[in-house]
Amino acid sequence: MTTVAETDQDENAAPPVRRPTALSSRARWARRAPLLPALVFTIVITQIPFLITLVISSLHWSALTPGQKSFLGLGNYNDFAGLENYKTVFTDTRLRSAVFNTITLTVGVVAISLLIGLGLAVLLDRKFPGRGLARTLLIAPFLVMPVASALLWKHALYNPTYGLFNGVLNWLWQLFGADHGPTVDFISKYPMPSVIAALVWQWTPFMMLILLAGLQAQPTDILEAARVDGAGGLKIFRYITLPHLRQYLELATLLGAIYIVQTFDAVYSITQGGPGSATTNLPYEIYLTTFRKFQYGEAAAAGVVTVIGTIIVATFALRVVSSLFREEHAR
Repeated sequence: MTTVAETDQDENAAPPVRRPTALSSRARWARRAPLLPALVFTIVITQIPFLITLVISSLHWSALTPGQKSFLGLGNYNDFAGLENYKTVFTDTRLRSAVFNTITLTVGVVAISLLIGLGLAVLLDRKFPGRGLARTLLIAPFLVMPVASALLWKHALYNPTYGLFNGVLNWLWQLFGADHGPTVDFISKYPMPSVIAALVWQWTPFMMLILLAGLQAQPTDILEAARVDGAGGLKIFRYITLPHLRQYLELATLLGAIYIVQTFDAVYSITQGGPGSATTNLPYEIYLTTFRKFQYGEAAAAGVVTVIGTIIVATFALRVVSSLFREEHAR
């Protein structure tokens, strides 16, 4: 009897867990070897120029007053500046204004494009005739080159003589009996809203695509159960859809902020930072410092500060992306 019981226990027992054997260092390097060329290429392309920029940011280097000391054959500088260029970045009034304009531009574009993108994503998540064509047309602005998009808004829409906006305003005034409506120079009177509107048109499809992917990843059984329980569309959106979209909204906000902080094309093409410095953001101010003021050390310091700020935002974006992958894997 004892033998039979022991046999039954042995049959019902779980099979022994095989622990993975530790790979030797040679085997680990054999697995990583195919990735080494890509790693070396990435380091050469990104990290070495950044290290050179760090060194330049610590030098008094101006093309207007070249010094006697040579740096890697790239030019001559005066002397070592230490952190003086960084002090200038945080105390110079133009750079402070550029930081404020960058924040205003980024927050405005991200907030407006996110709200419009959410509304379009909710509409495109429904079935209706021509939905595929509507998606293609709504994605199209994101595929236009940034310079072409900026020039389109500057000349075809904002131009006070032949622009579409002024043409529509004159037509509306004529409907009410006036001979001619007022001519509005949008770029001169409303420079920052003009740049924000052009960028919202370009980046709304990006937000829409991310949120549409989140809407289509909703569990259908929960939505059907809510409808059976008598929940209306507004309650379903408020208590089920929005909590589900939280991480997608965070991802769209962080990725949009990373890209919009680096905006140069729209500012250069539409307003050139003006009037005065009303729309000068950090990338354009760095351009002016380099190619107008010829202060290479100061421009490098401003570039380093911008890169560090972008890395901080990108870190949060990567955390959101990893949490989304963990959530999908848990399902």
